[in-house]
Amino acid sequence: MKQTEMEANLHCTRCQEETLHSIVYVNDQMKSVECTECHQKISVQVDIMKEFYKEVYEKIATKPKRMTQEYKANLNGFISRLPIRVLSKPYRLMRYLNESYKVIKQYKK
Repeated sequence: MKQTEMEANLHCTRCQEETLHSIVYVNDQMKSVECTECHQKISVQVDIMKEFYKEVYEKIATKPKRMTQEYKANLNGFISRLPIRVLSKPYRLMRYLNESYKVIKQYKK
């Protein structure tokens, strides 16, 4: 689960002109939009745990298909990288869980 922030020029209802806004996304869901001039903030209620469970389900459900596509595309490369990927998976899983925990913790405040 990732939280991304981007900036865009949008029309502000308080400033009555086009100003720079900060937009925060959690995965593909918009979380908030804030005007950088007047700091008017619009937040969207997102069920963060539902998003987390949906993301985990998608990762698990599509893994066999993704692995099949990968080995069909390049069998030698797939076999040669497999031991390294298996050994690094616990680290990658912990990194993913830590990133997700930080986003969930921040969102629940």
